[in-house]
Amino acid sequence: MKHAAGTLAFIARFVILGLAMAFVVGLFWPASGERMRARFGLSSTRPPVAATAPVVNGPVSYANAVAIAAPSVVNIYANKVVTEPAVKMYDNPVLQQLFGGQPTTYQHREQTLGSGVIVSAQGQGYVLTNNHVIAHAADIQVLLYDGRIAKATLVGADEETDLAVLKIEAINLPVIRMAGEQPLRAGDVVLAIGNPLGLNQTVTMGIVSAVGRQLNSSSAEDFIQTDAAINPGNSGGALINTEGELVGINTLLIGNAAGAEGIGFAIPVATARKVLDQLIATGHVVRGWLGADYAFVPLAANGGLPAAARGVQVTEIYPGGPAAQAGIKPRDILLQIGDSDILDPSDLRRREASIKPGSTVEVSGLRDGAPFHLEVTLAQRPATSASPSLGN
Repeated sequence: MKHAAGTLAFIARFVILGLAMAFVVGLFWPASGERMRARFGLSSTRPPVAATAPVVNGPVSYANAVAIAAPSVVNIYANKVVTEPAVKMYDNPVLQQLFGGQPTTYQHREQTLGSGVIVSAQGQGYVLTNNHVIAHAADIQVLLYDGRIAKATLVGADEETDLAVLKIEAINLPVIRMAGEQPLRAGDVVLAIGNPLGLNQTVTMGIVSAVGRQLNSSSAEDFIQTDAAINPGNSGGALINTEGELVGINTLLIGNAAGAEGIGFAIPVATARKVLDQLIATGHVVRGWLGADYAFVPLAANGGLPAAARGVQVTEIYPGGPAAQAGIKPRDILLQIGDSDILDPSDLRRREASIKPGSTVEVSGLRDGAPFHLEVTLAQRPATSASPSLGN
């Protein structure tokens, strides 16, 4: 028994000594184990090292997107005859009579620079642009991407959205590809293509700064705000995504005169498509109208209500309008139109504009905390002035 115990103790000391030597050898000569296994033909137990995949944060160039969209963007030159009052030389009526009087007005020609986007072809060469680019133009010329020049005729214009549709006679027109229903998000990369300051086709890059912007509270506006550089001449040009698809029509900017930089606006392609279809079909746009003005619902910070405002508060009723005839009153809270919840004033403006005049819808809300339901027959929206093009 003692002999067996001595043998086990000897083996244990020998194993411990061997492990200690292997540790020292591995510490000072780490590659020796691999060399020994290779010498005796033994396979390595170390797993193969995987190649590190490069981190891809995004495309290194947007040239492909530009190549897809740029041929569809055109330059527009609108020639206008402008009538202006003459400068008075003499205020005294006697002197005016002695020297033959004075003209009250005089006329001169002006040329407006802008951009446009080809939206259909095959004998139907329609170009979408801004209304303020071609308003009151005596003749309109379109310079295509390939250098051809075409005379354009006005199909129709919508002052409220500042959109217009032109028609040109030309063959082999490259049509822009419009983006799908996937909504834009703040932070998405966009590129503006147009004719700024007459420099011919120019591309600028930025991001979507915000969506759903409304600059005129009485209009159904839904602007995309972007910091992609937009300058005079970009109006009517394309705002595209990184796939070369049209996401908006560049419209206006808030310029240095207002102390702003990098604040431009574009009309979303969904809005532009609806206006385009109506202008081609009838030459004008028809919108529904409730006959009321409204604002956000006031929410007290400590009122215990959710932070997200829901509905609108009526601020004014137009006498004889649909809302007045239905019995809607100022300070009413409107929560639903038809079966849809009202999110905010701009949401209601867009919803009422999309309803055909003459249609009757149910409007639900609260009056002094009590619920009410009224039926309103919408009228056709009266003509309104277009939003100011701030610096563009």
